[in-house]
Amino acid sequence: MKLSRIISLPITIIAIIITTSSFADNQRRIDVDSKVVTQHKAKINGERFSYTATTGTQPVWDDKGDAVATLQYTYYTRDKVDDRASRPLLISFNGGPGSASVWMHLAYTGPRVLKIDDEGYPIQPYGVKDNPYSVLDIADIVYVNPVNTGYSRVLENDKGELLSKTQQKEMFFGVKADIKYLAEWLNTFVNRAERWRSPKFLIGESYGTTRVSGLAHELQNSQWMYINGVVLVSPTDIGIKRDGPIKAANRLPYFAATAWYHKALSADLQAKDLDDLLPEVEQFTVNELIPALAKGGFIEADEKRRIIKKMAHYAGLSEKFVEQNNLDIPTQFFWKELLRERGQTVGRLDSRYLGIDKRDSGESPDYWAELTSWLHSFTPAINHYLREELNYKTDVKYNLFGNVHPWDRTGNNTGENLRLAMAQNPYLNVMIQSGYFDGATNYFDAKYTLWQLDPSGKMKNRLSFKGYRSGHMMYLRHADLKSSNNDLRDFIEQSLPKNGQAAKY
Repeated sequence: MKLSRIISLPITIIAIIITTSSFADNQRRIDVDSKVVTQHKAKINGERFSYTATTGTQPVWDDKGDAVATLQYTYYTRDKVDDRASRPLLISFNGGPGSASVWMHLAYTGPRVLKIDDEGYPIQPYGVKDNPYSVLDIADIVYVNPVNTGYSRVLENDKGELLSKTQQKEMFFGVKADIKYLAEWLNTFVNRAERWRSPKFLIGESYGTTRVSGLAHELQNSQWMYINGVVLVSPTDIGIKRDGPIKAANRLPYFAATAWYHKALSADLQAKDLDDLLPEVEQFTVNELIPALAKGGFIEADEKRRIIKKMAHYAGLSEKFVEQNNLDIPTQFFWKELLRERGQTVGRLDSRYLGIDKRDSGESPDYWAELTSWLHSFTPAINHYLREELNYKTDVKYNLFGNVHPWDRTGNNTGENLRLAMAQNPYLNVMIQSGYFDGATNYFDAKYTLWQLDPSGKMKNRLSFKGYRSGHMMYLRHADLKSSNNDLRDFIEQSLPKNGQAAKY
């Protein structure tokens, strides 16, 4: 419409035109390709230095070269580094699937962490504080939000149309699709950041362990990008089956740890330190409980009675309860049963957290006490931090949990692919970090996965396990924030080849 025509219209009509135009120009969409750079200072591991934070978006392209999605990331680099080529790059993912890369970013490895108490509970006013244990002193870090998490989104085409649900699932929302497009995206990121020569490490939490296990192989075999280390934080099964008697028995060490924490064990067990108790329970699990469960309904009565008694003793449960469940106690039953007489439930992802239900009867808790606590503190903190400290401002909603379902879980060979990536690359090492009080991805399952990752045993000197007295997000407990970062720092430094050391057997 020409300006002269607008001038001749009534004022109310002009207002409608201006309002409509402003609405069209300001729809709630994320920028496809953007970055905001800010400067900061830190004191980490006793050392003061400055660092740069780059927060932005980078496109995901289809086979035709068209941008079909954009991923939001935050990239931290230490300033005044003489040799960036020898400085490690840590690439960080969370899990879900459908979870933003906020948990480890704002509570574990990043230079700023949540304002929470020493056990991980929220306090007000919400916000962030310096993280004196971050690994930014020895490695640059990039946190990546997969499609539909954080500010990452599927994009409309030039006709204003989104990919169909089927197309989105095929391209983004499945074990294989997720790994494929993220490997391509990382290739572009490494190109832009000029980090091809740097040692590279992948770290993933929960479902993110499935993601980084697959990425190690995909990056090496499709992008020719070789990795020095993979860190699995509270790992999933990564495609390594733990069914039948294994699945049932592997829960017992977690039950024992949780009962010990809540002082629900008998005096003789309660008097032991957790580091002394758990090996005892693990030995019973492997040497006695798994064989007993394998016998099913044909186990001898005397043996069954003996196993029931020991299970109840280690789990802090009644013998009757163990017997009623045929030695196979579902975790949701345990979360409800352990402290039933106290009128409390225990958390799923971190059993240190307590909940209260409408009724003390029932088979599972009304809600997950730990998750509500975490969302209480993470949601305001990440929104404040990105906007006010990193100066990345948008009206797009930050998705702590995004819509990525149904997720295609077929063809999950990520554990085997990680083993193959290790075999192909003598530089590649793997570390698992688990919390003893995690009931979703329990620590003994993680140990079992580590044992089964390389059945030949030829690479076991390149596999390691670290346990912590907390849950799924072990770093929320202050003591474990320090120890887990120190373990990660040691792993990175020990995984760097010595000067002149060739990648060969």
